[in-house]
Amino acid sequence: MEILVYILLFATSIIGLGFVIERGLALRWNKVVPPEVESAVESCQSRSDAAMLRRVCEQNNSPLGRLLLVAIDHLDQPKADNADAVQTQARHEITQLERGLVVLEIIVGIAPLLGLVGTIVGMMAAFSGLGATGLNDVAKLAGDIGIILKATLFGLLIAIPAVIFWSYFNKKVEVLSVEMERLCEGFVRRQYRD
Repeated sequence: MEILVYILLFATSIIGLGFVIERGLALRWNKVVPPEVESAVESCQSRSDAAMLRRVCEQNNSPLGRLLLVAIDHLDQPKADNADAVQTQARHEITQLERGLVVLEIIVGIAPLLGLVGTIVGMMAAFSGLGATGLNDVAKLAGDIGIILKATLFGLLIAIPAVIFWSYFNKKVEVLSVEMERLCEGFVRRQYRD
């Protein structure tokens, strides 16, 4: 049973590391808000510039580019309808940016619990062995308790980095969302100012 807990802790750490690497790569600023798209949207001052912006967005597939393509596709509709379409697409894009963060949140919760289960299982085994041999070998008992507490330590060593990365990625998604909202709102406002 104790080996199973350590296998689960190892699997949890590998899964957590995988999601940290994947989200770290996916949430790079230049991947979500490419500089080419950002400069193109800021230079797009009228509807005649929209074709140029469309080309740039199609060449740079990104969450910001997809939002702007929705806004461009709805330029023939009233401003409120365009804003609603962009907002619907934005919810989808943010959901994609947050993908995998729930796994890190689960790891934050279960890793210490798995460590605690390992500690309890190990203590049950150590104390049942103690019942058979008595307190004749205190050094062995102390060694067993030291080994047992490693499960809790491993659980915490998995959970602490997971909570740090989970918090960091959540904040990064929030900052990226605000920047995409700012750029899209500015684009839509400029297109309907006449």
